[in-house]
Amino acid sequence: MSKISSLSELLVDEIKDLYSAENQLLKALPKMARAASAAGLKAGFTEHLAQTREHAARLERAARLLDESPKGKTCHAMQGLVEEGAEAIELEAPDAVRDAALIGAAQRVEHYEIAAYGTAHAFALAAGEPEVAALLEKTLQEEGDTDKKLTALSAAINEAANRGEASDETDDKKPRPATRAATAKRAKQ
Repeated sequence: MSKISSLSELLVDEIKDLYSAENQLLKALPKMARAASAAGLKAGFTEHLAQTREHAARLERAARLLDESPKGKTCHAMQGLVEEGAEAIELEAPDAVRDAALIGAAQRVEHYEIAAYGTAHAFALAAGEPEVAALLEKTLQEEGDTDKKLTALSAAINEAANRGEASDETDDKKPRPATRAATAKRAKQ
């Protein structure tokens, strides 16, 4: 267990955790985009991938302002959230149902990030680091905006999933076949 003796050190620890989280998302978002069938959801994941690259770059800038490296920590919470996203990707279900599951997984990620960036922002303000706080606040705002976009997308997709239909943006109502990974996982159970 690491030893932290000041709020400034806790801020650095939080930035490292967020940097790990963002880098995990850089790997997960393309998979989620490929799994989405609704065009708006695919576009949303692709747009958020570009934002996530900027979020990681901001964390690098924040760490430099603190004369630290953003590397060296693993965000275990994000590992779990990414695993849940992988379960949504592997879900054998009609397209609209899978898209609804992907949105749920993505919103859990956004809510985690909103909480983590909000915490880091508060630490930066309290530690007298206004430039770092400004970087964190910008990302916090973008994470909130992404959550709102996901909520808006979910309305039509959830309605279609509830009716057992494809959403307006999907082109077929049939469940997609399970991937090899999902089939292998079920075989082990």
